[in-house]
Amino acid sequence: MARLAACASGSLVTAFAAALLLGAAAAAGPLAGDAARPRVTAGSASGPISLDGVANEAAWQSAGVIADLVQQAPRPGEPTPYRTEVRFLATADALYVAFDCRDPAPERIAVHTMQRDGEMDGDDTVALVLDTFGDSSRGYALQVNAAGARADGLVISAEEVADDWDGIWDARAVRTAAGWSAEIVLPSRTIRFAAGLDEWGFNVQRFVPRDRTTLRWSGVSLDADFADMQRTGVLAGVAGLRQGLGLSIVPYGLVRYEDDRESAQSSVTADIGGDLSYSFTPQLTGVISVNTDFAETEADTRQINLTRFPLFYPEKRGFFLEGSDQFQFGASLGSSFVPFFSRRMGLYAGQQAPIVAGAKVIGRAGRWGLGIVDVLTDDIEAAPGSNLFAGRLTYDVDEHLRLGAIATDGDPDGIHDNSLAGVDVLWRTATLGGDKNFVASAWAAGAGGDVGEGQRQGWGFKLDYPNDLWDVNASVREFGDALDPALGFLPRSGVRMYSLWGAFQPRPQAGWWSTWIRQFFFELEPSLVSSLDGGTESWRVFTAPFNARTHSGEHLEANWAPQFERLGEPFEIANGVVIPAGDYRFDRFRVEVQSSEHRPWRVEATVWFGTFYTGTLEQWEALVAYTTPSGHLQLELAAENDFGHLPEGDFIARVVEARVVYSFNPDLVLSGYGQYDSESEEVGLNTRLRWTITPGTDLFVVWNRGWQRPVPVSGWSRLETLGDQAVVKLRYTWRP
Repeated sequence: MARLAACASGSLVTAFAAALLLGAAAAAGPLAGDAARPRVTAGSASGPISLDGVANEAAWQSAGVIADLVQQAPRPGEPTPYRTEVRFLATADALYVAFDCRDPAPERIAVHTMQRDGEMDGDDTVALVLDTFGDSSRGYALQVNAAGARADGLVISAEEVADDWDGIWDARAVRTAAGWSAEIVLPSRTIRFAAGLDEWGFNVQRFVPRDRTTLRWSGVSLDADFADMQRTGVLAGVAGLRQGLGLSIVPYGLVRYEDDRESAQSSVTADIGGDLSYSFTPQLTGVISVNTDFAETEADTRQINLTRFPLFYPEKRGFFLEGSDQFQFGASLGSSFVPFFSRRMGLYAGQQAPIVAGAKVIGRAGRWGLGIVDVLTDDIEAAPGSNLFAGRLTYDVDEHLRLGAIATDGDPDGIHDNSLAGVDVLWRTATLGGDKNFVASAWAAGAGGDVGEGQRQGWGFKLDYPNDLWDVNASVREFGDALDPALGFLPRSGVRMYSLWGAFQPRPQAGWWSTWIRQFFFELEPSLVSSLDGGTESWRVFTAPFNARTHSGEHLEANWAPQFERLGEPFEIANGVVIPAGDYRFDRFRVEVQSSEHRPWRVEATVWFGTFYTGTLEQWEALVAYTTPSGHLQLELAAENDFGHLPEGDFIARVVEARVVYSFNPDLVLSGYGQYDSESEEVGLNTRLRWTITPGTDLFVVWNRGWQRPVPVSGWSRLETLGDQAVVKLRYTWRP
């Protein structure tokens, strides 16, 4: 804790705190374009509400009402048989939303999951987004399917919702003779919002998967993304919501059993810890975590890597996911450059580095956005403990322009010094030429500390025109050869990247194909990677001469992707298979078929084939999934098999995944996830039972087991057990 406190008083935190104080007086302005937006006012609940999926209590008679939603896709504004009524109530402690979804064929309502944050692309769903700061920028997204399963996320941009956030809220859904209905309760303590603001940006959506019909309240053009906060309506009547004392205490207790077969040692241990959070203001929250534990986190999905560069694995740990939207840097950088990659905290060289303590501050103050995280890790065999810091500051000049800065300090190896600082700017509009989207962004960053000789800076810019008929973007990025963010992710340094992507996406209105094709996607993506002195390192031209989605949701695609790679040194692509240094030009082809997500059986198949460096490579990917009509049972089997035939040697790379999920109800779910990969020759099984006793109180029972094929390989019957781990963990949330 001493090191943690020392860092907290350092210059980086001081700078961020000073900037925060300068902006604390800035107040969020009124919602942009109020006069042109649809409006609804939440009624005041005059009595108790029982959350059962049916809005039949007397209190609902005083609710604000949206009488029906409008078709957004495939034909904006045209009538549909799917009448949808939405009602709103507010109390001092919660916002209530009720849906009545009429359906002329209720027996065709589709459900595929009851899991929290489960895949709902093929389900009948309703969803809402909330702009709780009135800045037409970021917010919250909630989704519920016809079985009452919940999903949520943080709106990062008009095109991106980070689905890693888990808020404390509840929902129920029931089938009716006329369709289905749902009720949502969102406690005011779960979200951050501008105090005293009587109006929020708000939108609501319903999706009918069997004919891929989308209905909305606001933003009903084909160019409008649901998460676009500049296209929301206005929800009034929320000024009375309160956030209580702003205090949240989340303790946990667990019992862990571990059995390591290699060392022939086993142990049973008990542990306690937890998080304490306090809202300094209704918009700004501080969190302290002690003895942070991630026992309930699902295992990473294994991947095959046939490139020279490391693969990206997303963050899944709850402590780092909360407020992760505050650390988004640049625009659409993806995994090409992540200045702050939270998986560097608590994980090093394939080992878990226990987090002794952690602290973070996340939220907003008027136009300012702030994210700070600081953790102290314990010693492990691979590295001594270290103090790691990351901070992010943004300022919204207006509804279009955002300025930002980011800084990190520390190295997970516990030995070297490392720091990074960067700035970015983003400008976006949803009214270019009247109603088109356009985004322009730029960024620059530099590394310091023990990063070696060379260029320590990087920069980039991007222009993006993301619309329905034409979707086009262009970007340039440069990463110095000494740009080494120890707390970030940069798979390829010392290069300059040029990228252009364009898609012409017509929706046929006449001709024989219009009866079964909903939309075509003709894509072209040339990209070039050069060294800093201008020499070509690689290039690729991805094309989609045929790419179509049918009215019922099937997807058919064929691609051609010529490619060039320059190897400056030999590349071992598989064990014992080494490709010599040199220049290589080859062609890759793909055929992809996917059935619609709304069907009980789902099948996907993808085949890549063609030349590859000095030989050929065939990559077969397949998935078969089945869900019972009720959504209680899900079965899934997926596999990737890569067959390389090169003069330097043949190789086979495999990954096989199997998943079984049984949901007793949306609050009690048992899942099993097994994986095998040919590189490690290991089989891993992750089994998890999650019981949400009440929202915010969860019991987890987790069992992990690993096996390995012995060498020499003598068949699957000779799998040897590597070890077992079992954890029982209870987590409770108290909010006075």
